[in-house]
Amino acid sequence: MTSASPRTGTKPLLPLWAALIAAAVGGPVLDLAYPSVGVWPLAFVGISLALVSLVGRSAWSALLVGAVFGASFYFVHILWITRYLGLVPWFALAGLEAVFWAVGSLPIALAYRWMPRVMPARTGRLVLLPLLVAGLWTAREVFMGSWPYTGFPWARMGMSQSESPLAHVSSWVGVTGLTFLMVAVCAAAIEWARLRHLRDVRTALPTLVLATVLLLTPQFATATAGTMRVGSVQGNGPSGYFDERAPGDVLRAQLAATQPIIDDDLDVLLWPEGGIDSDPTQNASTARTLDSLSSLADAPLIVNAATQRGDEIFNTSMLWRAGESNPVQYHDKRKPVPFGEYVPDRWFFEALAPDLIGLIQREYTPGQNAPVFDVDGVGVGLAICFDVIYDDVIHEGARDGAQVYMFQTNN
Repeated sequence: MTSASPRTGTKPLLPLWAALIAAAVGGPVLDLAYPSVGVWPLAFVGISLALVSLVGRSAWSALLVGAVFGASFYFVHILWITRYLGLVPWFALAGLEAVFWAVGSLPIALAYRWMPRVMPARTGRLVLLPLLVAGLWTAREVFMGSWPYTGFPWARMGMSQSESPLAHVSSWVGVTGLTFLMVAVCAAAIEWARLRHLRDVRTALPTLVLATVLLLTPQFATATAGTMRVGSVQGNGPSGYFDERAPGDVLRAQLAATQPIIDDDLDVLLWPEGGIDSDPTQNASTARTLDSLSSLADAPLIVNAATQRGDEIFNTSMLWRAGESNPVQYHDKRKPVPFGEYVPDRWFFEALAPDLIGLIQREYTPGQNAPVFDVDGVGVGLAICFDVIYDDVIHEGARDGAQVYMFQTNN
């Protein structure tokens, strides 16, 4: 695999019109790989369409193709935002992510143009170029997941494999590592096809090795430490921004939904984010209700509400036990959602959309306490709603002794 490859040049693999079609189709195809549709092999089709559309592109056409792919993916993938926040936030977020996707497509296109010139041998084309492309793709994903305002790591490629046989790989290398390997496989297969040496088995080795790693890596070995019976209740109360509700409606919905399992010999009763619409640390009536529920269930509760300490408001999960000084433990959401739970640079965005920004009255403060509860000797790791997509929150829980994770969300 060290001999020089045939001259392939740096001409685009597809004419611009075809690349734009591939990009426009590739985004929705990639979306189908994620839950709830969950046709996970389509992730590789979507990634390949994104890469093929960038091969040989100039800077400006790469930006255009990248923008089309990013828009066709994100406007579909996060359409659910319209249910909770309306059209304007959906359009703004999807548009911003499409811009980031386009900018991140530029170095990938440049790699496809320059790498064959710098390293024209087969090793460079079949091994180093796919690894470079995968690294650039993954770097874009990491950037988009951390900036601006803590980023939006919602659509990482590795997450598309949550229900696939490849999910085991993430137990070794994390979601980011799985993304890298997925893109590397696609990029290696594309280069193998481009070299037109399909009969030479050696040229297929990089693709086969990467595919074998993905398919045959077992799950990281763990040992069973015991069992826990969890009662999980999602009461479907009126908790959205645009829902009409009276004080206590959400709590009443939770209590009603809990009644069917109250006698099920539970070890813990888990309620969702925002399952209580008053602060039980300051509302004596709500606190008594939780005490009574814990007593009836003969189990501790893990509940969530907005709480206030001094002038600061937190999105707080609480461990609650009847007859004890409650909350026994609490954990505040680490990364409040920008434009959902707080407004960064409010002065600027309020000038652009005063009515929309005015809907967000509370300004949640980021939490600092550990994302772990001790539930009768069992370490329960926590991540409140969007915190689940941030690796650092999950890793901290594991380091602090989490044996099982319980994720609370309001949707």
